[in-house]
Amino acid sequence: MISSSASTAPPRETFPDKQRNRTNDANGDTPMPHQQRRSTPLEDLDPELTNVSRKVIGAAIEVHKALGPGFDRDVYRKALCMELDELDVAYKLDHAVSIEYKGKAVGEHRLNMFVNDRFTVELMAEHRVIDGFDRTRLRAQLRAADLELGLIINFGERRLKDGLVRVLNPDKLNAMRGEDGGDYEGDYEDDDS
Repeated sequence: MISSSASTAPPRETFPDKQRNRTNDANGDTPMPHQQRRSTPLEDLDPELTNVSRKVIGAAIEVHKALGPGFDRDVYRKALCMELDELDVAYKLDHAVSIEYKGKAVGEHRLNMFVNDRFTVELMAEHRVIDGFDRTRLRAQLRAADLELGLIINFGERRLKDGLVRVLNPDKLNAMRGEDGGDYEGDYEDDDS
């Protein structure tokens, strides 16, 4: 017989849910604490940038609460635009960014959403975990646009907090700090509004 005062629950896991879902290597192994990315505290970013990004995240949460997962990306994009309009957050859709190689334009990329002329938001509506390719792709866009922050918002997740990731441009952050680039790949996975 089990006593009501004795705890039979297994010890609480130290990783958030989304860490368990993320795989970093070819074997599909979950990263150990010493293998995980370093995160940049939000305090290291410009407070205005952090404030606006939180507004976007809050707006995305409102959209997801109302619609849930299961629609095309354009449905969420239109709903998010309505929320941002209500919050007086400026944004541009399909904003063109020039891609340069050795100082010459070699192409153009369109950012899903360019917010406050400060950061980009990549919208998804897919039933899958945001992976390293998604982060790498957005990081390349950040470098091309010389931006410090980007958000990936995947409305296809059952819980939106599992589909929210902040991606940082290490080149821009290191330049702002006066450091050289190194191999810093710090992303901040956000679960707050």
